[in-house]
Amino acid sequence: MTRSNEPPRASQGPGPARSLGVAAVDPVPICREGLSAIVQRTPGLHWAGGVGTPHSALQLAEQVRPDVILIDSGLDPHGHLTKLLVHGDPAVLVIMLLREAHRNPVFLQSALVAGVHGALPRIAEPRRLVEAIRRTHLDRRYLDPALAQLTTAPRQALHQGEAAHRVRMPLSRREYQVLQLVADGLENAAIAKLLYLSVETVRTHVKSILRKLSARDRTHAVAIAFRNGILVAQPTDNTEAAERVSPTRTRVNQPGLAEHRAR
Repeated sequence: MTRSNEPPRASQGPGPARSLGVAAVDPVPICREGLSAIVQRTPGLHWAGGVGTPHSALQLAEQVRPDVILIDSGLDPHGHLTKLLVHGDPAVLVIMLLREAHRNPVFLQSALVAGVHGALPRIAEPRRLVEAIRRTHLDRRYLDPALAQLTTAPRQALHQGEAAHRVRMPLSRREYQVLQLVADGLENAAIAKLLYLSVETVRTHVKSILRKLSARDRTHAVAIAFRNGILVAQPTDNTEAAERVSPTRTRVNQPGLAEHRAR
């Protein structure tokens, strides 16, 4: 991930407007590179970085404070990441890039309730992505025309579906990051190093996670989290991303934060 020389947050006051910092959370490196290229060639925008996992997305948001964060819906199917990002920085704008499997009224409504400000298909043309970023920044709400029909479902059906789709998030922002790294197989010392915490602080978070999830140990906590939708399996790429970037499918296992630090 390349580092931008632009300021971390666009100016909202009088005077010349600064460019908007745009970051992306997508598990596929070539997709992040494509988004970076689109942003960097667009006047008024600058690239604030790209990461491939939820825990590194939270770190990027804390350290870089981008104006806009693009999120692949496969990494946030229950809106947990969106909620944590918006709660941590109410000024940040979250735009969801919807995979084909998520282009339905229930998912879209749930995403909006979680705090998503804009949404468009993950396979949208570059010009539509740029329009979405600009419109979301101006209006703090944008829905791509291709998704308009998803808002016409009966209200009762939407509410019922949303209730069924919603998954409770019992963990704090930091606990969620720690649990993600525990699921990746990291021990407390490695987690402390990645999150810039003391080992004792990590131990405290792990104890809190076990208590909140009623888990016997770390492995049990991870199993409970996956079973209850608190954690999600790393999404595999599918044909829609293949159409966008490559004639063959690409799978990424677990891109780490080293990419973010190498900016």
